[in-house]
Amino acid sequence: MKYGMLSAIFAAALIVYPALFTTRSLGQEGPQSQSSESVAKPKKKPAQPVPDQAQPQEQEPEAPAPAEEKPIPSEFKKPKDVPKDTPTFRSEATTVNVDVAVLDDHNHFIPNISQSSFRVLEDGIPQQISQFGHSEAPMTICMVIEFSGRFQAFWTQGWYETLQASYGFLETLKPDDNVAVVTYDLRTTILSDFSPDKRKAEQAMSLLRIPGFSESNVFDALTDMADRMSGIEGRKAILLIGSGIDTFSKITFDKARRSLQESGVPIYTISVLQISRIMAEANGMSPTADLTFLQADNEMKTFSKETGGLSFFPRFVGEYPAIFRQIEDALRNQYAIAYHPTNTARDGKFRHIKVELINPETNEPLRLQNQKGKAIKYQIVAKAGYKAPHEVD
Repeated sequence: MKYGMLSAIFAAALIVYPALFTTRSLGQEGPQSQSSESVAKPKKKPAQPVPDQAQPQEQEPEAPAPAEEKPIPSEFKKPKDVPKDTPTFRSEATTVNVDVAVLDDHNHFIPNISQSSFRVLEDGIPQQISQFGHSEAPMTICMVIEFSGRFQAFWTQGWYETLQASYGFLETLKPDDNVAVVTYDLRTTILSDFSPDKRKAEQAMSLLRIPGFSESNVFDALTDMADRMSGIEGRKAILLIGSGIDTFSKITFDKARRSLQESGVPIYTISVLQISRIMAEANGMSPTADLTFLQADNEMKTFSKETGGLSFFPRFVGEYPAIFRQIEDALRNQYAIAYHPTNTARDGKFRHIKVELINPETNEPLRLQNQKGKAIKYQIVAKAGYKAPHEVD
């Protein structure tokens, strides 16, 4: 009986299994069934079913691929092989800018001089002025201050004069002017960088109390700052406040002189300790010390003259306000002259510049008169020259 029951179960399984197999086969997706992908895409019109025969799905003919377009040749493409006879062109134009101040015998600016009255000579050859103008402009000033243990010891006459000159000049600057404060002894120290905020300069100068080294390397300080300022546009200048004595600079006076000429930055100098020197001479100052101070004065005059600045040697503190007005007058009120030099050689040599005032009708030196008809003695302040550019391959 056991075997009979097993036979019956086995027979029933044979009947049910084909039915399950057929049901699973009917549930699979065929070519015409709808899938998740076909739902997302537009439906095509279904083909009519053919009984008892599977018909393949009709495929739409593919569109022909577009023909490749040839790239448009560049109009500016440089050919690899350039004919030998093809001409080449290179710009050789150079513009030289010269700021000129015309001052009377009191160092006051003389306005209203026409362009025709100016003559610019480069290495003795007259140049054609291409641009001319006169206007007041903000200044960029670097105050280079000697502060060493030699002459600026705490609470000495040199310390007092140095601070009087520094703070006094700072008060004359206008809100649009940029100023930096730099001190030097054995080395150059930037106390505050260029900024129109005068409070930064005042905070920097408040540190000038106890000097450090007794050396005063003025040549290194001037050339370093002039080189930094050579790329600054507009009205710019260095104001040197000190004795002018150099003790331990790395470069010599001749090298410093050439470097300052090439930088194109005007240098204005104010010599301190003039009254102390006069008193020392009266009390029998040694000839060596006297010669050292005279040499320093001549060097400061040379730097100012050859860079288009002015030099001052005040004996009393009361002279400072007038000196500051003269410096401001010379810097703010200048004639801006530009020309294209006739010598276009790019040899890197120094070209000497001389500016003259002439009568355009007679080519004689121009005579200037004041309101009373009296002749005015004047001086022309301009840089001594510039360094021509080098040839660039």
